[in-house]
Amino acid sequence: MADESTQSIVIDAPPEKIMAIIADFPSYPDWANGMKEVEVLGTRPDGRAEQVRFAIDQGPVKDEYTLEYDWAPDGLSVKWELVKGTMQKAQQGSYVLAPSGTGTKVTYTLSVQLVIPMIGLFRRKAEKMILDTALKELKKRAEKAA
Repeated sequence: MADESTQSIVIDAPPEKIMAIIADFPSYPDWANGMKEVEVLGTRPDGRAEQVRFAIDQGPVKDEYTLEYDWAPDGLSVKWELVKGTMQKAQQGSYVLAPSGTGTKVTYTLSVQLVIPMIGLFRRKAEKMILDTALKELKKRAEKAA
């Protein structure tokens, strides 16, 4: 998966609060656009989710997929990879958090390959839209909770 999209935002909240929101998968339907159902399928010994099933519905885009997560011991990053999906044949992503002044810089990287071939330009445009929306919604959730 060579092509990926990356975007960053500064959130006025500490890294541990932001990572707690990212890790709270059952709450995603409350704040993440298009998330209809999220189910944690397995957890690691430390209690963090290891595999999570998502069902999304964003108008014409409907999908169900399972991701496997790898949490950094320092609590400042998480990576994931697609285990199985209906519309996707591959997905890799990550959140990396870095303290920045009184807030936290959150960098989101995403690469998605769909089952149906899509021209690279359109795929990257869609990834950038997903990143932008996800970061803005995460910022709104974290700053509301702060």
